[in-house]
Amino acid sequence: MSPRPNRPRPWVLAIPPLLVLQVAGTFGAFASQVDSRPPPLALAIAVAGPLLLLLFERSARLVMAATAALTCTYVLAGYPYGPVFATLSVVSILTVLRGHRYTVWAGLGVLLVVTQVQLVRDDDWSWAWLSGASAWLLLLVSISELVRVRGERVRAARAAERESRRRAAGEERLAIARELHDVVAHHMSLINVQAGVALHLVDRRPEQVQTALAVIKDASREALAEMRSLVGVLRDEADPAPRAPGESLAALDDLAERGRLAGLEVVASVDVPRPVPAAVELAALRIAQEAVTNAVRHAEARHVDIVVRLDADELTVRVDDDGRGAPAGLRPGNGVIGMTERADALGGRLTIGASPRGGVSVHAHLPIGDDS
Repeated sequence: MSPRPNRPRPWVLAIPPLLVLQVAGTFGAFASQVDSRPPPLALAIAVAGPLLLLLFERSARLVMAATAALTCTYVLAGYPYGPVFATLSVVSILTVLRGHRYTVWAGLGVLLVVTQVQLVRDDDWSWAWLSGASAWLLLLVSISELVRVRGERVRAARAAERESRRRAAGEERLAIARELHDVVAHHMSLINVQAGVALHLVDRRPEQVQTALAVIKDASREALAEMRSLVGVLRDEADPAPRAPGESLAALDDLAERGRLAGLEVVASVDVPRPVPAAVELAALRIAQEAVTNAVRHAEARHVDIVVRLDADELTVRVDDDGRGAPAGLRPGNGVIGMTERADALGGRLTIGASPRGGVSVHAHLPIGDDS
């Protein structure tokens, strides 16, 4: 992709119209006020002012000082007032936007003094002239400050929007990382159990090794497919990737089948007569998967009951095993923390206690909101 061409700065684009305005306006001021043509110095000031904007990027304060000096020179020369002040107005606003407010105030203050001195010299000074000049300078300063404040607010809003997008992207990637952990932990646990079974039976019952290897193959293929989908989301690729795995509670049947092949009797009961939000359904599935993973990996359970039921305003998930794990000695590892975070993210809760089967009971309450 070719890089964008450098766009000219706004003040560079203002140079041509300012040149036309000041040169033509100077001719008009002299013709209407003193009935003559402007001298070379007046025309030089009218041309030099806009051209100073070419140096604004390099030194805004220097351009402001030079523009104020040129304007003061024009006034002290006794030339008729005209659009020579246009460049000074533009430079003042741009300099305030650059953050050099005191430079602008100083330049305009000097110009105010110079105009009053020139009026005294011409015997034209009056309170009306002083009030008018002061009001014009105050208006110019006020416009500059309003533009500056507006610019700061726009920049702050854009920065807040960028930060919000970065935070949302970070939260999304964190959620995907949690999915990746759960997928890897669940399937690797099944693979580990079946690998142990295969090693144990390789000499005694070689005919059963094939079943264990088939389970390992299926679990690893499924894990790789899910990992590929999740990792594709984590990468900054041009091709769109699925934002979340399209799994549902129907996958509990596969979970029960894999558990049975791993030597774990899994009985899944699902009573969900109407659709529930995808986020709630995925959280329920992952909680059930993690509970089964813990039963296989840590509790050495032989039987697991999974009950998923939809009540009026929440989906409940209960997983009971008959393993040796005791609630009092349960250490909150990444799996338990992940289950708790999933429930908390939906405004629900998760409790872990003693199971009627003698092992551990995981009980999750997941609100379904108004989207069901």
